[in-house]
Amino acid sequence: MGVPKRKTSKARRDKRRTHQKLSTPSFVVDSVTGESRRPHHVDPVTGMYKGRQVIDPDTGKPL
Repeated sequence: MGVPKRKTSKARRDKRRTHQKLSTPSFVVDSVTGESRRPHHVDPVTGMYKGRQVIDPDTGKPL
């Protein structure tokens, strides 16, 4: 089994981990309702996606 020959310094370890971070989710403002929602997702209030009705907003079931 491979064992490190020397201790990895905190600076070297942290340089390696710089890309392992969470990004903040993006939101867009809906043009119809004015509420924020995730891009490329169905609006849960109106049930619209790309300008057409895809789910029933009352029941939440697909049309």
